[in-house]
Amino acid sequence: MIHATRKNFHSKLLYRYICWWTARKFKLIQSRPFEPKPGHSILLLCNHFSWWDGFLAYYITYSQLMRKFYIMMQHDQFNKLSYLKNMGAFSLKKGSRETIETLAYTAKLLDDPENLVVVFPQGELCSNHITYVHIEKGIERIIKQIKGPCQIVYSCALIDYFESLKPSVYFHLFDCGTANEITFDELTNKINTFHQQALKAQVNVEH
Repeated sequence: MIHATRKNFHSKLLYRYICWWTARKFKLIQSRPFEPKPGHSILLLCNHFSWWDGFLAYYITYSQLMRKFYIMMQHDQFNKLSYLKNMGAFSLKKGSRETIETLAYTAKLLDDPENLVVVFPQGELCSNHITYVHIEKGIERIIKQIKGPCQIVYSCALIDYFESLKPSVYFHLFDCGTANEITFDELTNKINTFHQQALKAQVNVEH
């Protein structure tokens, strides 16, 4: 695997660029109020429906969750965007011997309460309209190896256009609990219950 070589200067520079870039491409990026737990790292599990997802996760990390950003990327995508390793990206090569090493590395990052790691638990791109979120078993292995206090947060990002030519992004964030207090089955059930609630809430979102 390829480890992240996160640098604060590059991270701050990228955040400013993403703020400028998303302001040009989206009409609105909105998140409901959410308070991260003090003294906890964050495992941010995001629904994965577009090329934008990693950058949107970066935006919400620095604007609301206030942690040092790391993100797990598929090896082929990482090779295309390898410069992102300076902003906290590291690679996962599914189906290889490196997978176990990558999952252990993820858990170690989450032992530090200042860190946040983005993982797309579906393991592939899926429609923004799905009603069930499949969670890959690798998430269970990560959670079991985390030693420090770690909050698990599910981020459901949904897109709507309404009267605009530009899309709007609405983040629905949910506190799933902490890594040492929840089983994998409970996590899967909580994520899917909330995901379905978010889809219903999105119907009545203000615009």
